[in-house]
Parts: sequence; structure tokens; C-alpha cells
Amino acid sequence: MKKTLTYDIIEDSICDVLSDSQIPMFAYKPQTSENDLKMLSLFSGCGGMDIGFEGGFICHKKSIDPKKNWIDNVINNDWVQLKKTKFVTVFANDILSEARIAWLNYMQKRGYDDDIYHFQSIVDLVKLHKQGVNIFPENVDIVTGGFPCQDFSVAGKRKGFDSTKNHEGKLRSNAEPTEETRGKLYFWMKQVIDIVKPKIFIAENVKGLVNLGEVKEIIQKDFSSADDNGYIVLNPKVLHAADYGVPESRERVIFIGIRKSELKEEAYKALMEKEVPCEYNPYPNPTHDFSSKNSELMPTVVCRDIFNGLKEPEESKDLSQANLSKAKYMGTHCQGQKEICLDKIGPTIRSEHHGNIEFRRLSKEHGGMMTDELDLGMSERRLTPRECALIQTFPPDYTFVRYKDYSKKGFALSASGAYKVIGNAVPPVLAYNIAMRLQELWSLYFKSN
Repeated sequence: MKKTLTYDIIEDSICDVLSDSQIPMFAYKPQTSENDLKMLSLFSGCGGMDIGFEGGFICHKKSIDPKKNWIDNVINNDWVQLKKTKFVTVFANDILSEARIAWLNYMQKRGYDDDIYHFQSIVDLVKLHKQGVNIFPENVDIVTGGFPCQDFSVAGKRKGFDSTKNHEGKLRSNAEPTEETRGKLYFWMKQVIDIVKPKIFIAENVKGLVNLGEVKEIIQKDFSSADDNGYIVLNPKVLHAADYGVPESRERVIFIGIRKSELKEEAYKALMEKEVPCEYNPYPNPTHDFSSKNSELMPTVVCRDIFNGLKEPEESKDLSQANLSKAKYMGTHCQGQKEICLDKIGPTIRSEHHGNIEFRRLSKEHGGMMTDELDLGMSERRLTPRECALIQTFPPDYTFVRYKDYSKKGFALSASGAYKVIGNAVPPVLAYNIAMRLQELWSLYFKSN
């Protein structure tokens, strides 16, 4: 398989929190064995769900409950490498070129080839399959997908099913009814499930979806109809990322569907109950105390924890820290004009342009509270792509901002593109919690594997 790309795949300067000697060498290969679980990833973006489901990535030590026995390697005092899961990505796709560049750069270092990432709309992929083109791999165990959320987001216009955008994210030329709008792309994910017939599928979206009339029920019903009503689709659950060691205010609604014909009889009965017994519930229990304040859980991870060791942009050699939004303060009436609190979780990282990125530090004139830093001469600035990525729990060895064509004349992925793909992503640590729970239940659920 080919590994050539049209942009620079040489390692850029790494994040300030790691040294060269602390980046682990990834020995595992992505080729599947009989014990691996093959994952087909849709709306993959820059890979937050894929990285989390595969494991083996670097994350902050405070994000992981030591009782879980999930740590494979201690990198330094703050950072650890997690154990690899049984899940292996065999297919990924997205329509954003910035997402493809980021995903491939990270995943190629772990042995993946560039032809695994399909740079096409899910609508076009399904249509090609129906025309007889061999698109999707066989024997898929799990399908994951964060179908586009802009049309269901509280921060957006909440068009839902009546999206003004088509499946490629472009404005529609007419208002005729169609299944190819951005708000209906979950239905095309359902068609992929029809085709590959996985044992499990995971679909995620913004919390706002559950408050849009009957949208949640419609989507749940449509997913249940996959492969001739072949799936149990559990009541979706809203998970707060901070309850799982992610230092971010981010809530996502998770749909989980399980193939009826593959289930053991006991598992089928349990999953069909109105209240699924705890031992069969696929939703992971919280590991951190953000919502419950349970003293038996880990303390909430905050921004100060993950920013420890980061240099100011002008001092950093990490391109994702050194290149950032220069948008000026626009007043409290605008979105993204607030200063983060280092001793709290970070804001929801949005897929926005530079003017909507929150401030790492505001000046005293604009109400800045970090007087200790301001007194040291540190200037007002917004969060960097690296800081946004760490809030989202992307590993610090993930290169976002990068030069192109082995040169320093222009970027293959700019700071603007990095903000976009980071804000669109699922936090890898949240995805890892879901993956580890499903891996734990796999043999309890299914007749094989």
C-alpha cells in the first residue's frame, strides 16, 4: 500500500510538555488479526473517536483512574501512555481536507496507509456502493460516527432536519425536500450500517439534539430500522466529557445500537429491558467528580493541570503553540471574548474562526483576572491550537499546525484549519472510556469474538 502524501510528513517540533526521548515508538501494526475488532469510522474528522477507540495514545495522568489499570507506560510526572485496545480502524472518511491532513499525519506514524482515509461525502460513498463499486470493507465489527452537529447545535441556528446546507456543507440551491442535506446525514450513516452489518454502532452528536422536539426519537427509530429492524438502539445518553477526565465543558449525546442476531440470549433479554441491568449497560460510568462530586471518583481535571510546562507562543518551537489567532478583543457582547480560568475546566472548544476562540489571558483593561501573569509582562492572547487540543485531550505528540512540502513557505495545515478540526472532534479520552467499556462487555454480549 502507498504511503506518499503531497504534504510534509516529517515530524515538526513536538509539544513543550514532552521531550524527543519521551515520545514512545509505536510497535503495533494496524493489520487485523482474528482477535482484533475491525472499526469503520464515519465523519472521522481529525480522529478523536478513532484515537480514543484504538488506545495506545498519550494523555495526562490525572485523566485516568489508576484503579482502571489502563496505563501502559509512564512518560513523565504528568503524562502516560494508555494501553492499546482490540479495536483497529479499517476505514475512515471526511470531506474536510484539513481533517485528512491532520488524521493521516498522526495515524501514518502508527503504521497506517493514506488510502484508508476516504476524502468523500458519505452520500457519494453509499451511492458508489449501490453502483457496484467495492467501497466498504467486510467483516466490520463496529461502526462509529459523529454525524454533523451544526444543524442541531444550541450555538448554531438549530435548523435540524431543515438544514440549508447539502451533504458537502455547501448552501443548497433550492428548498426542495431531499435526504441529502447536512441535517439528514445520520440517515446515510444508517445506510452504511445496512451495508456492513456491524455488531455495534456508536453515533454521537451535540446535547442540543435531545431538545429539538421529536428529533431524538426520530433518529433512534431510524437507526433501529437498520438492516430490517435488526438493531436494539438503547435510549441515548448525554455524557459530560469532564466526568471522564476531559478538562472541557463538553456534553455529547451518544446513541448505541447492538445487532440482535449476534447477541447471546441472556444479553438480548437484558438489553431489551426498560432499565438495562448495570452489568450489561454499555455506557461507561464516570471516573471523575465533575457532576456528582463523589469523593470516590478522581478529582476534575482542570486547565492548569494540562498546561503545565507549556511555553508562551513566542518562546515555543511547537508550531501548534507558536501560531495562534491574533483576533483582537471585541467586547463582551460577542462569543468567545472571555478569559479561561486555569483552575476550572476549559470552555467548549468550538469549530470556529479566530474571533470566537476564548482568551488564555485578557488584559486588565478588558477585565483580565490573571494579575500574576500580567504583572510578569505576559500579554493578552487567545488560546493556541495546542492549548485547545490539550483541553480536548488530543495527545501532545499530535502535530496540528505544520508546514507544507518540506519547506517553511506556507502551511499544509494552518492555525485556522487546526482550530476547525480540533473543535469538530470527539475528545479521545472520552472515546477511550466508551471503547474500554464495550471491550469489557464484548464477550458477555456476543456469541463470537
